[in-house]
Amino acid sequence: MDRRAFLTDSLGAAASVSLPAHLRPLTPPGRSGSVGTTHLLELREGLHSLFQLDDAYGGAAVRSLALRHLRRVIRVIDTGTYPDTIGRQLKLLAGEITGWCGWLHYDANHQDTARRYWGEALTTAATLGDANLEILVFSQMSLQASCEGRPQDGLDLARAGQERATRLGSPVLRSIMACRETRALSGMADGKTADRRLADAMRLLDHKGRGRPSSEWAAFHGPTEVEYCQGLLYNELGNHQAAVPFFRASLAHQRSSYGRNRALYRLMLANTLVKADEVEEGAAYAVETLGHLDEVESGRVLRRLAEVAHALRPVDTASARNAVEQLDDYARLKSAA
Repeated sequence: MDRRAFLTDSLGAAASVSLPAHLRPLTPPGRSGSVGTTHLLELREGLHSLFQLDDAYGGAAVRSLALRHLRRVIRVIDTGTYPDTIGRQLKLLAGEITGWCGWLHYDANHQDTARRYWGEALTTAATLGDANLEILVFSQMSLQASCEGRPQDGLDLARAGQERATRLGSPVLRSIMACRETRALSGMADGKTADRRLADAMRLLDHKGRGRPSSEWAAFHGPTEVEYCQGLLYNELGNHQAAVPFFRASLAHQRSSYGRNRALYRLMLANTLVKADEVEEGAAYAVETLGHLDEVESGRVLRRLAEVAHALRPVDTASARNAVEQLDDYARLKSAA
């Protein structure tokens, strides 16, 4: 194995953020170039750190680091020597990082690139027969399809993930997929079925300690996500007044370490307040939110920002005009950066 690559290929070398120790150079392999459990664990800790960085800063800020980490793992696979058990875990890790690269490009609003990485991750999942990796990718692809106005595709992907999560016996993964089904069904104006699946999502969380433990990537999911999904459902059905308290609750309950999601939740609340005819509060909240976006680099956040400005633009009040001006100025600065 290329010992120099292990020693010098640090993800943090070109990073614009302060990286945890898990993304520093790996422990060098033995003289034979063999890869052992220690190297595998360190590579997996790198993925764990990428999860945390994405939660805090967003996909646009982290995707270059993820690509470097993926290249590192592929080089280990191609140049190292290891038993079959380690080899399978290395390939699975490469598939997980590939799937996460898809997510990061989705969050950065590079949708075609996201689809390409997800396709590669699904190929790895099929080759290795790993249902968890399939669930990860189906979950993310379902969300993308629903957000792109393809709810039937979103529903099909969510149900494919649900079948595999049921087979695995993981209540948390089943709950995630039930939320994805809810998003798709609301886009199809099937409020009755969507509401039932959302109730299932919450019920499944009550059983999360009884089944198979969920994977690390699913750590974001809990009652807060279900509250947010309930708000989205009401919004999709045009009941913006009912959506507001759910968005307030989801923001209040969201952990501070989830900087990107908190930014999305704030902007969704501002947008919904405007649509619920609480224009003054919505405009004020949108402007206040700008002070919370400095560390976040996410195409989804910028898109949500544009949606708030679009909702405020027709409103002929001083507060609405001032908010639109500030939101537009911020968007221009971010685009030029």
